Order: sequence, then C-alpha cells, then structure tokens
Amino acid sequence: MDAFAALQSHPWAYPALEVVHIVGIALLLGNLVALEVRVFGGAAALPVPALARLSLTLALAGFALAAGSGLLMFASHPGELLANRSFLLKMGLLALAGCNAAWFHGRGALARLDRLARLQMLASSLLWLAAIVCGRWIAYE
Repeated sequence: MDAFAALQSHPWAYPALEVVHIVGIALLLGNLVALEVRVFGGAAALPVPALARLSLTLALAGFALAAGSGLLMFASHPGELLANRSFLLKMGLLALAGCNAAWFHGRGALARLDRLARLQMLASSLLWLAAIVCGRWIAYE
C-alpha cells in the first residue's frame, strides 16, 4: 500500500500527519521568535551567534517537518486544496517568507543586526503567523 492510499484508508494516518505538521511549525516559529526576542534585547546574556546557530538549525528542522508533511497532505487531495482561497493565500505567504529569509541571509543580516534586519525578523514572524492562520482557515472554506 502506498503512502497516499494509507492516508486515505487509515483513520489515524491523516491526523498523525497533521500532528507532525504542527510540531514542525512549532519548532520553526518558536525558534525564530526566540532569536527575535534576543535580537530585540531580551536574554542579553545569550550570545547572538550561538543562539542563532541553535535556533536556525532547529527552525530548519521544523521547516523540513512542516514542508514534508504538508506536501503529503497536499498530495492526498490536491484539487480540493488548489480550489481553496486560504490554501492559496498560505502558499503566497510562505513564498514571501522564503524570499524574506533568502534576502535576510543573503545580505548577511545576522552579522549586521541593523534596523533592516530587525524589520525583516519582525516581518518573518508576522508572515509565518499569517500562514498559520490561513492554514487553520483551510478547513472552514
């Protein structure tokens, strides 16, 4: 039995995949917010470079979990999701968050932590939060 058939035939498979998706989101956003709190002056005893290494590694692991589980959920009913406005908005927000992250790291913002870096970090958290809201809204459209 392939993965897609298992998702459709086992009553616990899709909810379990949703749990993996939520754990990934928690790892991703939680670690980005922890780093943002440090950059904005909280937990000043923690060195930013060390916290950034840890936080970004865990955030990437969370993204991998969320993306992998999200792709499997999408593959189980793509037509339905492609017709859902909240899903499409979520995908747009994820694309914006990815572009923001690429720009942030591409310009070496972690080494600078200038005003633009702080704005990008804030924008990142807001984009991810908006994507989470849209993700939850998918079920209600």
